[in-house]
Amino acid sequence: MSISNMTVFMPSVFTLIGIPGLESVQCWFGIPFCAIYLIGMIGNSVLLIIIKSERSLHEPMYIFVAMLGVTDIALATTIMPKMLGIFWFHVPEIYFESCLLQMWLIHSFQGIESGILMAMALDRYVAICYPLRHRAIFTHQLVTQIGAMITLRAAILVAPCLVLIKCRLQFYHTTIISHCYCEHMAIVKLAAENVRINKIYGLFVAFAVAGFDLIFITLSYIQIFITVFRLPQKEARWKAFNTCIAHICVFLQFYFLAFFSFFTHRFGAHVPPYIHILFSSIYLLVPPFLNPLVYGAKTKQIRIHVVKMLCS
Repeated sequence: MSISNMTVFMPSVFTLIGIPGLESVQCWFGIPFCAIYLIGMIGNSVLLIIIKSERSLHEPMYIFVAMLGVTDIALATTIMPKMLGIFWFHVPEIYFESCLLQMWLIHSFQGIESGILMAMALDRYVAICYPLRHRAIFTHQLVTQIGAMITLRAAILVAPCLVLIKCRLQFYHTTIISHCYCEHMAIVKLAAENVRINKIYGLFVAFAVAGFDLIFITLSYIQIFITVFRLPQKEARWKAFNTCIAHICVFLQFYFLAFFSFFTHRFGAHVPPYIHILFSSIYLLVPPFLNPLVYGAKTKQIRIHVVKMLCS
């Protein structure tokens, strides 16, 4: 295909403009974003300290919560410093390689978080449907293996996105990215070449990770609800269901924001850019903020230890 003269060959630097259309006021968005980030860091850190220090919480459910907390901290920290640099210090430039690294980290951590939610659903399924076998099935060795597999799955599946951009896309219409951080489709849309393969592989990764996990979580909870409603006593039904409430809340907010961001980026031509960018940023920053609050409020064992920590 012919390449127009108005293109840039292998740019060394990209420019992140932040929130398109709101550049003049985006410095004010940095205040709530920074507050959300700091509260999320403190909440997840407290959660990790409690789970590590209390031997009674060294169970699969809480180990997965700890994994989620570590992932949330890493994901938010991957985007927040650069975002505040754009909003407050007017430093929008980012090196091409740094942009690709940030993209890989963001999408890898998203995949890891989705995988942890799937593992938590599997843990609840075994705990409620096969309670006598739960301890024998979910050993610490199995939990470690699940964590390693989830991490490798995300990292390996996302890595070809970097290779396809680095090796296939050499000419770009512009070096200005209309986003707060480096996201796969935001970079691909800048290219002045055929990006069909990049788009197809991006869709494949999204459905191979989030799509598979969502189906698995849904099927697990269908089985859980069937088992719970078959219990003879109302108190037993509520006790079993109560162990799943926190996970259901986290699961719903994560996938709702994820799929809204995903589909508006690809098919939301009529959605104003600032709406999409704001939701994309909220999608990455709100889960780390909400997860420790949800698990702290809805999980009795964690709530008791939080109160003990505050009182002491």
